[in-house]
Amino acid sequence: MIGSVKTSGRLAALTAASLLAVLPACSESGGQSGGGAGVRTGADARASARPGADTARPGAAGPVFRGGRPAAAGADDPYFPELGNGGYDVTHYALKLAYDPGSGRLDGTAEITAKATGNLSAFNLDLLGLEVQSATVDGHEARVRQDGQELTLQPRVHLRKGSVFRSVVRYAGTPESVTHDHGWREGWLRTGNGAVAFGEPTGSMSWFPGNHHPSDKASYDITVTVPKGVQAISNGRLRARRTSGDRATFHWHQPEPMASYVATVAIGSYDIRTSRTRSGVPVLSAMDTTAKADGAVLGRFPEIMEWSEGWFGPYPFSAAGVIVDQAADVPYALETQTRPTIPAGILNTTNVVHEMAHQWFGNSVTPRTWRDMWLNEGFATYAEWLWTEEHGGASAQAHFDRNHAKAADDNEWDFPPAAPPDASDISGQPVYVRGAMVIHRIRQTVGDKAFRALVRGWTLRHRHGHASTDGFTAYAEARTGRDLDQIWDSWLYGDGKPA
Repeated sequence: MIGSVKTSGRLAALTAASLLAVLPACSESGGQSGGGAGVRTGADARASARPGADTARPGAAGPVFRGGRPAAAGADDPYFPELGNGGYDVTHYALKLAYDPGSGRLDGTAEITAKATGNLSAFNLDLLGLEVQSATVDGHEARVRQDGQELTLQPRVHLRKGSVFRSVVRYAGTPESVTHDHGWREGWLRTGNGAVAFGEPTGSMSWFPGNHHPSDKASYDITVTVPKGVQAISNGRLRARRTSGDRATFHWHQPEPMASYVATVAIGSYDIRTSRTRSGVPVLSAMDTTAKADGAVLGRFPEIMEWSEGWFGPYPFSAAGVIVDQAADVPYALETQTRPTIPAGILNTTNVVHEMAHQWFGNSVTPRTWRDMWLNEGFATYAEWLWTEEHGGASAQAHFDRNHAKAADDNEWDFPPAAPPDASDISGQPVYVRGAMVIHRIRQTVGDKAFRALVRGWTLRHRHGHASTDGFTAYAEARTGRDLDQIWDSWLYGDGKPA
């Protein structure tokens, strides 16, 4: 993610460096606890169960076998303990959405295919601000309980460990953006002619139920029905487009695993550009017709993608592109998978480079927890430095030196990139810029040839998987045959400004 604060050559739309710590996570996203302190919605997070809902405890009576028990209501993330859920692994989401831009109403059906990782009497999904109308598990009606962001389903027949099951949740309402104490928003955001979905780190639960933690990735089919004349753009490739009466339906398919925070829907009026890269990947970019943006930037997309493949390895997905929207009140871009979403006011080459780097770092190689965010943002920021180095601008060393010259009390040194103090810091300056400085110190130590091999090897080893900071440090030393403890101790985990 990239925000509108200038950080080592990024945006200059905002000048207060202090905002870096509160902008949302890719081109600069912020940390927020889903349903916890610092997050609010117009319905006060739906703190009470909806009228008529079954408020029985998840382990209420029903056909059982010995050993069944409710699954955990969170994924045990160090910063967002309520986010995600235990007891199952989602393999596929089939989302059918109908949206009315005029009223803002969303009607949705989420068909979720998952595998039980334990014997389950009940399990949770994350859903905030929308009312569940019905739910089934394997075709049988399930008992439903909504409490804040927690949607608990109790199947008629308990689920055995290892079994594959299918849940269908029908829901509706007016999606509410998640607003943080600092004023910026994420989630389902209405625009002048439609809506756009930003999900990092918690906003995806505002428009569909799911296991909303990066540790659980799945393939997706996203089908969106809107008024005729309105378009709907999403992740992956467009499978079908049809019109019936005064309604138009768009079916998008994302076959490779995707974390929910980089799922997106953009609804409005768009100019569509299509092409193919030299490697044959179809490119579809969409620019809001009401937006004022530099269209020449999109013309450089094939060049940026080829350059990225040269550094980071084969492109990991079967589709590519960019969405440019007119959400002027959103001061950040997001690395939505296969098709980064960039507000028109901050569309520039640097931001496209940053968000494209995230297709490898964050989207294909996904952090195991939000504490590992620096692996996303450090590499994406360093991609900016590599781009300017090779395209007539400042070298990576010059970027490093300029940042290292900052005073010891600069917010760049507020905390180690691998150990943000709390959720509000996961998109802070150290995660981005000091994270990039960690990467540069590795390059300085091992040399360019070994560094390039390390980067490409890392993205291939964890392609479509997950990675942790400990996994990266161990890999870097094994791959290069070097003891890098000085870098880890001083730059990655050390307090204050390294010498």
